Amino acid sequence: MVESSANSNPPKIITALEVQKRNKERVNVYLDGEFAFGLGMVEAARLHKGQQLTESDIAALTTQDTVEQAYDRALRFLGARPRSSAEVRRSLAEKDTPPTMIDAVIARLEGQGYLDDVAFARMWVANRQQFKPRGSRALRFELREKGIATTIIDEVLAVFDAHEAAYQAAQDKARQLSKLDPRSFRDKLGAFLARRGFDYDAVREVTDRLLKEYKLTDRSLDDDE
Repeated sequence: MVESSANSNPPKIITALEVQKRNKERVNVYLDGEFAFGLGMVEAARLHKGQQLTESDIAALTTQDTVEQAYDRALRFLGARPRSSAEVRRSLAEKDTPPTMIDAVIARLEGQGYLDDVAFARMWVANRQQFKPRGSRALRFELREKGIATTIIDEVLAVFDAHEAAYQAAQDKARQLSKLDPRSFRDKLGAFLARRGFDYDAVREVTDRLLKEYKLTDRSLDDDE
C-alpha cells in the first residue's frame, strides 16, 4: 500500500521559476512544465530549477505563502493609521483568511511591535484630548468599538483627566454662548458636554469655572427658590 501510494504521487520537478510581470516581488513556480503556484521572492529564492518537491513540500510552501500574503495585507492596513489587534483581525477575516493564519499573523505583528493595544488605546485617548476631547464614557465606548479589552481600557482611563478634557472641549462652545444669560449658558454648555460623554461632576465643575471666567453671575439657584 505504501509503495503504491508513493508511486501514484511521485515528487514533481521544478522546471521554471519566473518573476511575475505585474508583481516583481512574486515568482511563478512551474512543476513538470505546468504552472503550479506563486511564491514571494524570499521563499522562491530557496528554490532552484531541477529541484524535486514532494506533496508535503508543496503544501508547506503554499501554506507559508498564504501566511505571508496575509501578513503583507495586514502591514498595508496598518500603513494607513494605527490599528487595534481586533481591527486587523476583522480586516483579515473579511479577506477569508483562515483563523489559524490570522492568529499567526497577529502574533508576528505583536512580536515585531507593529500591534500593541495598550499603546493604541493611549494614542487614541491622547489624540481625542488634543483634537476632539471626549469624556470617559464616550472614550470607553469608542475603545470597545475598536476591540480593546476592558482591562486595557480601565488601565488607560485610570490616568485620564476628565475635568481638564471637559474644559478643553468647552472652550469654543463657551465663547459661542458667552452672550447668553447664566442659566441658558449653564444649560446649553452642560448639554454640550454631556453629549460628549462627560460625567456630571466634570460638567458641573467646568460650567462653574467658565461662568466665572466670562464674569457671568449665575442666579439660577436663586431663581429656583
